[in-house]
Amino acid sequence: MKRKNKSLILEDLDSVIARDPATGSRFQAALFSSGFHAIALYRLNHWLWQKGWKLTARFFSQVTRFLTGIEIHPGASIGKGFFIDHGMGVVIGETAEIGDNVTMYHDVTLGGTTVFDKNGKVMTKRHPTIGNNVIIGSGAQILGPIKISDNVKIGSNAVVVKNVAKNETVVGVPAHKTEKKSDSSKGFYAYAVDKNQTDPVDEEIKKLQLQIKHLQQEINRLKNKN
Repeated sequence: MKRKNKSLILEDLDSVIARDPATGSRFQAALFSSGFHAIALYRLNHWLWQKGWKLTARFFSQVTRFLTGIEIHPGASIGKGFFIDHGMGVVIGETAEIGDNVTMYHDVTLGGTTVFDKNGKVMTKRHPTIGNNVIIGSGAQILGPIKISDNVKIGSNAVVVKNVAKNETVVGVPAHKTEKKSDSSKGFYAYAVDKNQTDPVDEEIKKLQLQIKHLQQEINRLKNKN
């Protein structure tokens, strides 16, 4: 168990170095990254939770929240290489599941909603499931027991309430996919920003604005003719 926990901690430290240009070593990551502090303490709290020390785990998770501004329920499941950049305001609920090499920015919420099964009973799974290599921009809200598949990018301030397929990029409120699928092979995109992505809703608005401009010009031409 100790060897496995050490490996996870090193993966978390290395993820800070790989995705934060301001951090050049494990020492700097361990000293200055509040995201790393939160995930390291979560690893301990999660271990306590699994061992049945749930009250103790909840207590120390609240201490972690006070110290870092990041709230991670000890019952959540988080894979290796998890990175929270800046971190303040992040909330991760009890039944959330997060895969490997996920990046999350400040003010992100993995929130729970009350969901009933076909018999009218409240389902125990209330929070999202996040796949591998997902990037979640600042302020994004991912709500309910939905599935975010591998290699997804979620834009800042998006509100996601439906499943997102593999390799999709979603933006907006409510979140909708962009024209171009993401390509995880092309490296890391900070804040899930890819300049090659286009928002179809934004493109439609631009088309409408252009049509309105042409109509206004035509109206003005007819007025001047009369």
